[in-house]
Amino acid sequence: MKERACRHCHYITTEDRCPVCGSRDLSEEWFDLVIIINTESEIARKLRESIPNAAKVPGKYAIRVR
Repeated sequence: MKERACRHCHYITTEDRCPVCGSRDLSEEWFDLVIIINTESEIARKLRESIPNAAKVPGKYAIRVR
């Protein structure tokens, strides 16, 4: 199954619905990837500065989503 990124929180999933925010607005066009292990890390905080709903749970996140 193809990985898609949520347009709201940028979480990358193979499901039909985002498991983090519940959105069905997913895109196959996403670029650059960051893996968040610790949601309190500096990288997670920086990601949330530009994408407020991102990095709330550990996982893979897209930097850019079309």
